[in-house]
Amino acid sequence: MSFWTRELSEELRSASRVFSAVVITGPRRSGKTTLVRRTYPRACYRLLEDPDVLARVRTDPKGFLEELRPPVILDEIQNAPELFGYVRSRIDASPRRKGQWFLTGSQESSLMHDVTESMAGRAAILQLLPLSIRESPRVSQLLGGYPEVVAHPRSRNVWFRSYVQTYLERDVRQLLAVRDLSTFRRFMSLLATRSGCILNKTDLAAPLSVSVPTISQWLNVLETTGVLLLVPPYFENLGKRIIKSPKVFFVDSGLACHLLGIESEQQLEKSTFRGAIFEGFVCAEICKTQINAGRRREVYYFRDQQGLEVDLLVPEGPGRITLVEIKASKTVHPSMADPMIRLRSSMPPMGDRNFVVHLRSKSDVDPVRVVRPGVTALTVEEVLRELSAPKRRRVR
Repeated sequence: MSFWTRELSEELRSASRVFSAVVITGPRRSGKTTLVRRTYPRACYRLLEDPDVLARVRTDPKGFLEELRPPVILDEIQNAPELFGYVRSRIDASPRRKGQWFLTGSQESSLMHDVTESMAGRAAILQLLPLSIRESPRVSQLLGGYPEVVAHPRSRNVWFRSYVQTYLERDVRQLLAVRDLSTFRRFMSLLATRSGCILNKTDLAAPLSVSVPTISQWLNVLETTGVLLLVPPYFENLGKRIIKSPKVFFVDSGLACHLLGIESEQQLEKSTFRGAIFEGFVCAEICKTQINAGRRREVYYFRDQQGLEVDLLVPEGPGRITLVEIKASKTVHPSMADPMIRLRSSMPPMGDRNFVVHLRSKSDVDPVRVVRPGVTALTVEEVLRELSAPKRRRVR
């Protein structure tokens, strides 16, 4: 399979120079194993989903580790939580030796519990999401960013069907006592139709004949396993008139398209979900850029009860918030900037970067242009470059 240079690799190398252990989390099949093994090709590798390896760990965990010569990669470490205590002991025995243990895991909630319990202060924690458009030009709304889909786009439909089945069988059964996986699969598809909407748990529970607490559990599983992205509202210093529920997006737009039955670019172009898919795609790409640079994921949306709405607010440091409107259109109108201008007028001064993100048109000679004073129209790639270098002078 093709290999793309991952932006997180530099953060991985930097962390390994400071910490004895590095934990890499993220959705299944996002490329965690490939990233670590390509970065450290001589490291000793063990997959903790292999039944023979797990049997060895369960019968003699101390002996299992003593047979390994650091640096060591322990893949899917959440399957063998008993190893954490022994790894911690080996780190404490040689605290000056850095970059000795690389632990990967897909089930972030259970994994993080074990890391905080056993590895506090000893391990750096990184997250790897699927490929970003900055890492591969093949990444798109329809394909998404899972490496295997990007490498073999003709197998997209088969891959996603298999992925959903594998995800349900592995993660959902392990994390939840879900008796009827078909209902959970319907829940995922229903959730895809709500992409870009403000979360309404009652609205999701009713058609599935399940309780709101059940919906809360299921949402938590999707979020902690890296499938779902919940974008919180921004309400600092703006009182009680703000909507306080998060907006829902899928981390991977390709998976969202699959759940919606969208199988081609032509179908996507005509779909009523076209705008929501593009908004989720842009939001996820911004989050990937933040995480890959070693920054905290931090995006918000704004909507008040009077109907004022801005798609994304992206903090970039003290006193700096970039406003972003996302339009699945190749034509940019000055009116698209109105919500950002109205919101700026009601907020304290917090920077002056305002972007309308739109689809690229092949006929555009100069796609970067001013829409209104202080508001610039950019494509996805261009806005990511701007947000990855927040101290640069604003594009004019």
